[in-house]
Amino acid sequence: MADSGLVHLPVGKPVGSRFLSCAGMRRRWRIIMNAVEQFEAAQLKDADSIPAFRSGDTVKVNVKIQEGNNTRLQAFQGVVIARNGAGLRETFVVRKVSFGVGVERRFPVHSPSIDSIELMRRGRVRRAKLYYLRKLRGKAARIVERRDNSQKAA
Repeated sequence: MADSGLVHLPVGKPVGSRFLSCAGMRRRWRIIMNAVEQFEAAQLKDADSIPAFRSGDTVKVNVKIQEGNNTRLQAFQGVVIARNGAGLRETFVVRKVSFGVGVERRFPVHSPSIDSIELMRRGRVRRAKLYYLRKLRGKAARIVERRDNSQKAA
């Protein structure tokens, strides 16, 4: 019989058995997960380059576009309608209306193709996900600007 190159692993026993509670197995998985977390931490951007923004805020995202040998920046400005994930996999969705057509784009927060994120204005909303904006047209889709109380006290 020819060797197909497949590795045959022993079939695991039911959950709670000695096979899964083996201290050596847990130790190996902990080492592997620590290595993955260290790799992800090295890939994260520093907190200074990412402004504190949330749903309802208007942001301008400068994206690096590669065209042949040239690299240029393209700005995408719109309202943040969602933030998802955490760590290296964190993303946000920006929506804008361009020539009467709604355009949404999802950006990974820690992507190397993002040059910068600028906070243009803060919006006052009571939802984390603003998907309802897709149905609204014209002035109904506007977000009220959020005023900071710290300015009033000064």
